[in-house]
Amino acid sequence: MIARNVDSQKIQDLQDIQACLAGDGAAYEAIVRRHQSAIARRMWRFTRDRSDLEELVHETFVQAYMGLRNFRGEAPFEHWLNRIATRVGYSHWKVRSERASHPTVSLADWDGAGPDDTQKVDSRDAAEALHSLLAALPPRDRLVLTLLYIEERPVSEAADLAGWTETMVKVQAFRARKKLKAVIEHREKKS
Repeated sequence: MIARNVDSQKIQDLQDIQACLAGDGAAYEAIVRRHQSAIARRMWRFTRDRSDLEELVHETFVQAYMGLRNFRGEAPFEHWLNRIATRVGYSHWKVRSERASHPTVSLADWDGAGPDDTQKVDSRDAAEALHSLLAALPPRDRLVLTLLYIEERPVSEAADLAGWTETMVKVQAFRARKKLKAVIEHREKKS
């Protein structure tokens, strides 16, 4: 049953893309409605701010629309769209990093954010804490750690989504883990 739904979605995507390229605006609206939730979930990895999230989802679909003629149809449209979304999110991190003179959350704040041994952490709080910790890293490090360890993507898929070589992903992951370890060690020293 799932395979049938996936196949029908692929067919519908291709039909809507052809109609959109022929000038049918309603066809692109259908594409957006069909993929909007999945793209919003992907972009939630890049921001926890609702207005930024809406902006990132919007930017993803704008870039997809502008590049629709480049979609070759060799892979599912969803994969092509996810690649665009990943690059939009990475660009968002780069812009935010350039604007910020210091991390969003100081290490002192991070130290105080953790629960003591008697508290339970719900998944939302854990996700927020992880997002805040990753925010202390440069965008390239955040991207590679998010793709490999949060989304649990294989190196080949992470490379495809980021537009990097597999070697680049491995090197960047190694460097990112070292930086994350340094942040954690610094935190432990302050405790």
